[in-house]
Amino acid sequence: MISITLIASFFVLLILGVPVAFAVGVSALGTIMLTNVPVFVIFQRMFGGVDSFTLLAIPFFIFMGNIMDKGGIAKRIVEFANIIIGQIRGGLAAVNILSSMFFAGISGSAVADTSSVGAILIPMMNEEGYDKNFTVAVTCTSSTIGLIIPPSNPMILYSFVAGGISVAQLFAAGLVPGILVGLGLMVVAFIISVKKEYPKHPRPSMNEIVRTVKEAGLSMVIVLVIVGGILGGIFTATEAAVFGVAYSLIITMLVYKELKPKDLPEVMLKTVLTTAIVIFLIATSTAFSYVMAVERVPQAISAFLLSITHNKYLLLLIINVMLLFVGMFMDMSPAILIFTPIILPMVQSFGMNPVHFGIMMLVNLCIGLITPPVGAVLFVGLSIGETTMAKVLKPLLSFMLPMVIILLLVTYIEPITMFIPNLLYGN
Repeated sequence: MISITLIASFFVLLILGVPVAFAVGVSALGTIMLTNVPVFVIFQRMFGGVDSFTLLAIPFFIFMGNIMDKGGIAKRIVEFANIIIGQIRGGLAAVNILSSMFFAGISGSAVADTSSVGAILIPMMNEEGYDKNFTVAVTCTSSTIGLIIPPSNPMILYSFVAGGISVAQLFAAGLVPGILVGLGLMVVAFIISVKKEYPKHPRPSMNEIVRTVKEAGLSMVIVLVIVGGILGGIFTATEAAVFGVAYSLIITMLVYKELKPKDLPEVMLKTVLTTAIVIFLIATSTAFSYVMAVERVPQAISAFLLSITHNKYLLLLIINVMLLFVGMFMDMSPAILIFTPIILPMVQSFGMNPVHFGIMMLVNLCIGLITPPVGAVLFVGLSIGETTMAKVLKPLLSFMLPMVIILLLVTYIEPITMFIPNLLYGN
């Protein structure tokens, strides 16, 4: 009875429109009266939940993304992607997806990708005759790649909640699934572009190629340094994030000269506000997860699922369906913080690697970011594209299809995620 109240209170608050962090906190604290957990223990869990060196990477990656957003990095990445793939039919759609894949290696945020790359490419694609709703659908779906290809803030969150799973292994495991999602979206974009006869760009001159590569090269170096440094064990995710902030400040202020000293207070304030939300969310979710553990909610859910079937593959399908449903109503961060402690022990019981499960969970919840009614990325795209959800839904479904297919491949074919981690770090 208490467990049902615990879960129901959270979803009621969420549906009523209360911010997620506050909803989680109220749900956790509100159930103290129904449990034997002392109040001071809840607050200890909240403070303990954010007392982690690993979590320092999150505000620094957020800061780095905001610096690059303001400093003209996105524009140069778009130009670089256009040089590579803009000559095919519907080239700008492919450029949109490839730009998101490149930007994924810098920002680690789907919303930052949508607002940065989308602000450039959505108007550009509209001017060249692309359907507005198709453009928004491409932008929103491709932006989620930033959460699968490293560096990724949700991966850091998952590592923390899962008990210190190696961030480097998670980053390595996300490479192939992220590339597969990008390729799948490109195939759909190309088919639609050929059908609707969208334009393609002429081949660039050698001077244009040299200029673009020279300008974008400085931005791409940071991707290699951050991802390569973490995977190679040269530095931790937190150290990589700090280096990324320093590097991005240098190139945006001293080389590109698009970020001015007067812009820094705005960038820093935006970073602080975003970080405050994330950290409070982690604190309250930690308390909420603790109360659920005391009330044995994970065991109850595990027993319920196992009462349906003991077949590993069917259980994974049920878990995916459940997470897809959760993603429709909950943002990715709280979903990771709340459901990882519930589901991870169960999948580990039938031999699933926690790194493999983490990538499966991330790919699944990425779909939720573009799924009505609470898709954060979708609403950013709708705002930039100045259209409505009803109009975007049809092209959006076309791009969601390859994402679902990749999700199933990631779920049932372990080498897709584990090949690179096993290659770098052994079994």
